[in-house]
Amino acid sequence: MFRKTGLAAIAILMAAGSAWADPIEGTWKRPNGTLITYAGSGSKFCGTVMTGEYKGKSIGCMTGSDGTYKGTVNKLDEGKTYSGKASVSGNTLALSGCVLGGLICKSESLARQ
Repeated sequence: MFRKTGLAAIAILMAAGSAWADPIEGTWKRPNGTLITYAGSGSKFCGTVMTGEYKGKSIGCMTGSDGTYKGTVNKLDEGKTYSGKASVSGNTLALSGCVLGGLICKSESLARQ
């Protein structure tokens, strides 16, 4: 009896743990196929390139919660750091940012993997 109850409790706790994760946490696919993983603690989430030419490089950090974030995004192929925001809606992560006081702005949508 305890074994079945104990295993059921563990399964419930594991499922609840994934529900406690912030919406931005996880692996995201850019339109060019590159995978990015966002991870963090508290309200700070940093992205790391997982595949391709820039594998292992940081793409910047965001602060926020519940699907709305602000921070920086490094555009590694351009050598620029954009000040911007991100939002999560369902399985889509929308990133947007600007440099040079808003003279150059870019946006991109990533798909949850």
